[in-house]
Amino acid sequence: MAESNFDILIIGAGPGGYVAAIRAAQLGFKTAVVEEKYLGGICLNWGCIPTKALLRSAEIYHYMQHAKAYGLTAGQVGFDVASVVKRSRDVSKRLNTGVGFLLKKNKVTVIDGRARLSGPSKVNVTKDGKAVGDFTAKHIVIATGARPRVLPGLEPDGKFVWTYFEAMVPSAIPKSLLVVGSGAIGIEFASFYRTMGSDVTVVEILDQILPAEDVEIAAFARKQLEKAGMKIFTGAKVSVLKKERENISATIETGKDQQQLGVERVISAVGVVGNVEDLGLEELGVKIEKGLLIVDGYGRTNVPGIYGIGDVAGPPMLAHKAEHEGVVCVERIKGLETHSLEKSRIPGCTYCHPQVASVGLTEVRAKAEGRDIRVGRFPFVGNGKAIALGEDQGLVKTIFDASTGALLGAHMVGAEVTELIQGFVIAMNLETTEEELINAVFPHPTLSEMMHESVLDAYGRVIHM
Repeated sequence: MAESNFDILIIGAGPGGYVAAIRAAQLGFKTAVVEEKYLGGICLNWGCIPTKALLRSAEIYHYMQHAKAYGLTAGQVGFDVASVVKRSRDVSKRLNTGVGFLLKKNKVTVIDGRARLSGPSKVNVTKDGKAVGDFTAKHIVIATGARPRVLPGLEPDGKFVWTYFEAMVPSAIPKSLLVVGSGAIGIEFASFYRTMGSDVTVVEILDQILPAEDVEIAAFARKQLEKAGMKIFTGAKVSVLKKERENISATIETGKDQQQLGVERVISAVGVVGNVEDLGLEELGVKIEKGLLIVDGYGRTNVPGIYGIGDVAGPPMLAHKAEHEGVVCVERIKGLETHSLEKSRIPGCTYCHPQVASVGLTEVRAKAEGRDIRVGRFPFVGNGKAIALGEDQGLVKTIFDASTGALLGAHMVGAEVTELIQGFVIAMNLETTEEELINAVFPHPTLSEMMHESVLDAYGRVIHM
């Protein structure tokens, strides 16, 4: 490769890496990005995007099965697994190509291979064990992402025990499935496979599913998932997995007793770990704790010239957080006045059925911080648009500081809440108070009216409940 000297070199072309590269190029930096597998990273190729394509197919299949509820008829409703998977993979391929176009458009040099820091400002790149070249850059950004966590006794084998890689491309829908872990990844796959006909059991070691969510919202989601036929164990763990000829025998410990469960497949969704190995970071003295880079609010590590963004730089491990970190990091390198990332204002979304979305403090967290709060709630059953959609099961919950009226948190479960949550995110970023939200006019008929009603409820002014 003719060019070997750059201002900024980014290792990893996932959401954080490729966005950082584009922004760096926009700011006039000579920029390169090194990627050994696929542009767009896990999110675009094996995470956020293809799972949403799968879930969209499941959603339509669900509505087809319930066509009668809308006064419609649909005969011989079914699906072809190969076609469902192909659509998901085609969506990823299309976006992967789009990322390549954007990098080329912005004159970012893409280096195909595996990168390793060979010294301060120096990066060695290899491909399949062969040298690609040595590169230098004043600023090196680590954006290598994360991979599925592996627990002893729950090691994936690609056949019986799956990670999200195998779960994304099934050759057939298993008749029975055990999902270990009930975070966003676990619950999304549980929801997909249950809708497609699997007998699904979820095991969570903590006392609630979706542990990052508000207790009330998580409980509502659990009730709806169980109503759809899912079996859920919380405060439980899988102590033994025994692979047999055609299926797996699992021992589930609930604290009170043990239960035996036979399933065709198991999905391990017990979290992820950062990709920090074999990058040469330890030799340069870069601080790493629990498999993650230690960075400040601008992505800076303890070693000048080395930065970390995205999953490898710690939670929340979300694509939109990685993208924003990438922009903040390179703008700070440029010397622009930019705000450090405010993690409490990063929304989280889970695309199960019903959807779950949130931002800010939960009610439990707000009380634990000693805050005097006001809490508002509004159910989907009181909203005309939700009823018209046939989606009247859900809840919008808002939490305010009682003394200042500041919006501390918003939590939702129900149809399309992953699209609604951004309204509250913007409100929090603008430091909007309850008065401004109350005085805002929301369009009718929309699901967004429930956001308004929830605020009204927090202040004893709710209209439609």
